Amino acid sequence: MTSDTPTHPAAPDGSADELAGRIFDSCLALFDIAAIYLGSELGYYQALADNGPTTSTELADRSQTAERYAREWLEQQAVTGILQVAHSTDSDAAGAADTRRYALAPGYAEALLNRDGPAYATPAVIQTAAAIFQLPAVVDAFRSGGGVPWDAYGAPMRDSQGEINRATFLNDLGQDWLPKIPDIDQRLRGATETQSVRVADIGCGLGWSSIGIALAYPNVYVDGFDLDEPAIAQATRLAREYAVDDRVTFHHADAGRVDHGRPYDLAIALECIHDLPDPVAVLRTMRQLTAGGGAVLIIDERTAETFQAPGDDMERFFYGFSLTTCLPDGLSTQPSVGTGTVMRPDTLRAYALDAGFSSITVLDIEHDQFRIYRLNT
Repeated sequence: MTSDTPTHPAAPDGSADELAGRIFDSCLALFDIAAIYLGSELGYYQALADNGPTTSTELADRSQTAERYAREWLEQQAVTGILQVAHSTDSDAAGAADTRRYALAPGYAEALLNRDGPAYATPAVIQTAAAIFQLPAVVDAFRSGGGVPWDAYGAPMRDSQGEINRATFLNDLGQDWLPKIPDIDQRLRGATETQSVRVADIGCGLGWSSIGIALAYPNVYVDGFDLDEPAIAQATRLAREYAVDDRVTFHHADAGRVDHGRPYDLAIALECIHDLPDPVAVLRTMRQLTAGGGAVLIIDERTAETFQAPGDDMERFFYGFSLTTCLPDGLSTQPSVGTGTVMRPDTLRAYALDAGFSSITVLDIEHDQFRIYRLNT
């Protein structure tokens, strides 16, 4: 996910009116989340993008949904400013509801539908909705000290998490980030058909990082490891789709107990260390997997280096997912260190030292969401 430069909200003035206004704005935003979720799941946005100005009857027919619901959704989207009413005169907008036409602006279609575009925002909407769906279970976890396991959030959470990172991991990872680390890039590019280079992708999820590395380095072999069995099955299908299944293999396995023969040239973990109940065990395994002189990279959230209040928009986003998803997931397995999404550099440094590394280096690679660490032996 990308964003503009994060902004800090103004310090609250402490008045009831100030907070009431903020809560009202948040309610409006949540209703927008719900409506965008409906539009995505029902195919409404794609139908509008494909067919231009559309009536509620036409939209319902094309999406095989009920006209009354389609009409209400179109009106809500126009009132909230996402859709435009396509009318030639001022009086047309007030015409019969079932003949009124609605249009999706090209720029908004880019944000809602273009999976490869930097502005693609729909996965964040789906992921937020999936988190909200589990609030009753999260309430129970707060009271008991237990957790809510990842699989409880279901396919919408799994798929949207993959979609959020898809374009970044397919493009930036292999075409920008790794090439900026000369010794790692040189080793990966030095792979040949007779001298293989191996990468361990820890917590690979849907496999976009593994696939992205394989596409960027044509002779590299990648093993992806994840505890989420449905994600591994989906990743395996995607590797076939991208024609890298001869060099990319996914394993349903505990990353803290991986043992796959000779050492790896690179072990990498993208946006998963903060979710793990025992990150030190996984980092220790990554050190062992690269014992022959390989490198270890951790890519995780670009949190503020220290706690700040108020925080910027990205920090608020991280804390939102930590409250509703990452911390409950991490605490669903006991014992757990309970890291949560907001893993600051000093926290990772402590884990790395406990795992036997000598130090960590924050690499000079800029990204709105991610910080890239190299763990040194």
